[in-house]
Amino acid sequence: MHIGLGLPIADPVALLEWARRADAGPFSTLGLLDRLVYDNPEPLVALAVLAGATSRINVQTEVLLAPLRDTALLAKQVATLDRMSGGRLVLGLGVGGRADDHLAAGVDLRTRGRRMDEQLARLRELWTGEPFGGECGPIGPAPVRRSGPPILFGGFRPAALERVARWGDGFLSAVPPQWCEELFDSVRRSWHAHGRQGEPRIVAQVNVALGPQPVIDEARAAIGAYYEFTDWAEHTVSGMRTTPDEIRAVIQQFADLGADEVMLYCYGTDPGQVDRLADLIG
Repeated sequence: MHIGLGLPIADPVALLEWARRADAGPFSTLGLLDRLVYDNPEPLVALAVLAGATSRINVQTEVLLAPLRDTALLAKQVATLDRMSGGRLVLGLGVGGRADDHLAAGVDLRTRGRRMDEQLARLRELWTGEPFGGECGPIGPAPVRRSGPPILFGGFRPAALERVARWGDGFLSAVPPQWCEELFDSVRRSWHAHGRQGEPRIVAQVNVALGPQPVIDEARAAIGAYYEFTDWAEHTVSGMRTTPDEIRAVIQQFADLGADEVMLYCYGTDPGQVDRLADLIG
């Protein structure tokens, strides 16, 4: 079982300290979420900085909202980060659901799923070196793998789960463990139904805060603000794990369900949490 860290978004400059501490510890991955109309760092830019400040830890988007981005530019940005990090990029993708993000990007919210499916086919072509088409040649640089970096898909709906088998390498789940068994099984069934070899990578997320009460209070406020547009903000806040026993227990729950990695998502900005979580997982 691998353990990664989801990074807080309130203080982008502090993420360098988080990354250096995590790179020196037992963690496998640094994750960063994506919004457009929100006070968060742009994930590809931020993760590029963090990749340059670290030497071994993976950097992962959780999840990058692909429909908000131009496909050709996205292909170039992703391949550049993948190549310059030595293949440490994991590309978590999703369609998003916030109307304001799509309005600001000038794309239609209603067609986001179809748009991402079209993007995925195009990204794979561009990463293998095919010309863009017409009077345009290939778009470089080449990623480390010919087909591009590993891709995880986040989401709940059948179309999102099927994308794992059609286009991806694994599934990124941001729901509590009691809801995950059927999701994981659906992803695996789809994977085999599409004739894929081996098993999909399963990555789970859980919100945590470990430290004195101000750290926990800050994290709760940040989660509530981030999810206030939804009907489940209160539920998400109450589901955050805040004690060593709770965190160990949820990691074990995901392990029992066959998850390959658990991302401990931190909304509190205190970088001391990196060390406390490192001690907890041993």
